[in-house]
Amino acid sequence: MSKKQLNNPHRRRFMNSVGLTAGLVTLSASFAASTWAQEAPPEVPIGQVVAFTGSGAEYGVFYRDAAKLALDQINVAAEEVFGGPIVSRLIAEDSNTLPTPAIEAARKLVEADGVPAVIAAWSSGVTVAIATSVTIPSGVLQVGNGTTSPLVSILPEDAEADLLFRTSPSDALQGVVAADLAAGNLIDDYKFSTAATIYINNPYGQGLSNAFTAAFEKRGGTVLAEVAHPEEVQPTYRSQLSAALKDNPDILILPTYPAHTAAILKESRDIFDYTNWQFTDANRSSEVLDAVGGADLVGKLGTVPSADPESESYKSFAEAYKAAYGHDRIPPFSETTYDAGMVIGLALAKAIADGITDPAEITGRELADRLRPIANAPGETIIGGSQAEITKALQMIKDGQDIDYVGAGGSVDFDENGDVKTPVAIWQFTETGDETINIVPAEQIASE
Repeated sequence: MSKKQLNNPHRRRFMNSVGLTAGLVTLSASFAASTWAQEAPPEVPIGQVVAFTGSGAEYGVFYRDAAKLALDQINVAAEEVFGGPIVSRLIAEDSNTLPTPAIEAARKLVEADGVPAVIAAWSSGVTVAIATSVTIPSGVLQVGNGTTSPLVSILPEDAEADLLFRTSPSDALQGVVAADLAAGNLIDDYKFSTAATIYINNPYGQGLSNAFTAAFEKRGGTVLAEVAHPEEVQPTYRSQLSAALKDNPDILILPTYPAHTAAILKESRDIFDYTNWQFTDANRSSEVLDAVGGADLVGKLGTVPSADPESESYKSFAEAYKAAYGHDRIPPFSETTYDAGMVIGLALAKAIADGITDPAEITGRELADRLRPIANAPGETIIGGSQAEITKALQMIKDGQDIDYVGAGGSVDFDENGDVKTPVAIWQFTETGDETINIVPAEQIASE
């Protein structure tokens, strides 16, 4: 197999690190140029913790392939610019969509495989567990690809470490858009006065439920109940539904994962004769559609952090992704998974351009300190998805020039918390699938 193809499977330091990197560019680029003339560049493995089983299993292969596409493109570019690949392989391990198995998977990646960076994860509960138990204590960079919990922005363990980033936005944004939608501010003839939530009891579910509740009540609505359920899939959700529907809310919001959502919706319909549902990102699922049926879901609305499908970067990504893997759909957060892999790859290229030629010296710290320089202004805009653009990016990095990567999922300008802001879409189920009906640009989303 060609090395171009990958095997299957903080914050307070910000200004100091930027200044140091800028000061080293010219000297290190000259040194590295002479080194490349003599030998191939260093190669390092990159890890990924992804849900191949559990309640998020339907997304696992899509996310693995999105990360693989990004790192394949990095290697194709590196062959031309540096004379050889710089990523030895992508090692994707199963999270089972639960914290404990995910921690063990991350430990294997860090301790046995020696990865300096991990793409993890879609589930915010998994992300936080890995960060606090494995990556931050080990000095490994972690980039969340679908992580949306507001907790991640203020995670105490990362306050000094600056090792946890994400290419997906905080649900502080999605909660506001979901509240605007339910309060009647976005879609004609779609307005409710009362709501309830049933949420998965982890950082994602609690964070989004709380964000929606605060924003909905700020807009004059009333949230009658916020009801948690366990992370493990349960045989019945009758008690949670009884509590959530007790006061007959106008709408039920469901910040939970596909397998839970499917079971909750069927019992909501069959036992409680209640079908007034509004959905979130993790409900946009073929598993939900197959379990409940299009007849009861058609026209039901939801929100999801989303790229602008008409943006050049997203279209380039979608074309390359479908061509490489033949997928007939692109689930939410596939594009931000690609971006997670890409920013790691670009940071790796910069580390090599800055003169690091020993793979053992390419650490999580070295990569984390180079994320903002390759993803934030100033610099020439590099459009994600395009092989030509990625090759151009590596050449510019080698030449000591600044780049500003624009991701397939939208802006990847990391703030002091390692967060980004992207658009949020309004979507709806059809009888046989789902479709986006509106995009709310990031700059138009209220802060609360």
